[in-house]
Amino acid sequence: MRAMSQNPPDLRPDLAPRARFSDAPREGQPTIGMVSLGCPKALVDSERILTRLRAEGYGISPDYTGADAVIVNTCGFLDSAKAESLEAIGEALKENGKVIVTGCLGAEPEYITGVHPKVLAVTGPHQYEQVLDAVHGVVPPDPDPFVDLLPASGVKLTPRHYSYLKISEGCNHHCKFCIIPDMRGKLASRPLKAVMREAEKLVESGVKELLVISQDTSAYGTDWKDRDTKFPFLDLARELGQLDVWVRMHYVYPYPHVTDLIPLMAEGGILPYLDIPFQHAHPDTLRRMARPAAAEKTLDRIAEWRGICPDVTLRSTFIVGYPGETEAEFQTLLDWMDEAQLDRVGCFQYENVAGARSNDLPDHVPDEVKQDRWDRFMQKAQAISEAKLAAKVGQVMDVIVDDIDEDGIATCRTKADAPEIDGNLFIDDGTEGLSVGDIVTVEVDEAGEYDLWGQVC
Repeated sequence: MRAMSQNPPDLRPDLAPRARFSDAPREGQPTIGMVSLGCPKALVDSERILTRLRAEGYGISPDYTGADAVIVNTCGFLDSAKAESLEAIGEALKENGKVIVTGCLGAEPEYITGVHPKVLAVTGPHQYEQVLDAVHGVVPPDPDPFVDLLPASGVKLTPRHYSYLKISEGCNHHCKFCIIPDMRGKLASRPLKAVMREAEKLVESGVKELLVISQDTSAYGTDWKDRDTKFPFLDLARELGQLDVWVRMHYVYPYPHVTDLIPLMAEGGILPYLDIPFQHAHPDTLRRMARPAAAEKTLDRIAEWRGICPDVTLRSTFIVGYPGETEAEFQTLLDWMDEAQLDRVGCFQYENVAGARSNDLPDHVPDEVKQDRWDRFMQKAQAISEAKLAAKVGQVMDVIVDDIDEDGIATCRTKADAPEIDGNLFIDDGTEGLSVGDIVTVEVDEAGEYDLWGQVC
């Protein structure tokens, strides 16, 4: 799995036919386009920027040619992500000419202007006010309070039935391969009441699934000096669990207190799903990454979680080919995978990131070795996934409908599947009464390597 990729066409605001700003701009209304790259956290930033712009009377253009200016929200996590962001900026300059850059790569303005000197402004991640100031300077607002109405849920770039809920910014970890703290700063948690107000508004607008995201979700609230409880993350989970929608936890660092979340999953308060970035399993590799190196304790913790909630789905990402990784260390990772039996797994090959401390480590792994290890890792992960999905044949479960194509085939997700990164469950007949966003009960009748097929019960 790549750390960054362009959002798929149905989530790219510059390309999306389903994006929620299909209302035609009024005569004379200034319009802004946006290209949103990177992770869901960046997508939330894009939604917030567009919501602020709509509140000020701007129209949102679905293409370059109809826009008075274009905002490119960039990713800068890996060098490949930076290259893709620069390519997107170049395309926007070519197609439109008036381009404002924001996002993680914006933390390096000279890097951007050195390649694209014609960009009008560069701002860093989650610098909403600076983005608005830049837009005002290029395209002054011209609001009409009688016709410029903003939906209560704001402008959303995801389908209507699910939404990302960002609960904090920044990170207090100092992993050697990561520059997120340099770009987004230390952990800064949003107030619990503010998060819940946003969640409640989303549910009122029809959202059926909330995907909780941050850089370190299980550390939420630990940056508050005068907090009432030791781990506000657990309080947030309990309150979200009262909203009677699917609540999915992403980017959960495996602190010991995460175990206290599992009973809530077993009781049905939140989805039995944990997205945990383990990154590796060999203690020496983890130490070189500057991450906790107790892989054995992690296996014990996984067993404890499954003992409390047998249906819990565990997703994680890993890095292969990290500097100094030996064949023996990689084999330890494969053996660990055999024991952990994770349900959903992504992997990417290590690459240097400008400013990361891992660049200076000795014994970098040759590209051909990284590719070989990636192939072997994914082969094992695929075999585990295939076996786990085969065991689901015959089970009855709830799924949420993401799409129904012109042939009547419904693309759905189970509680074990997050959008865009996990598998799907397909229903290929009997879908006449279904609509996107429905939660329906199906019986699984076929399984593949990553996907399931089923029939409506």
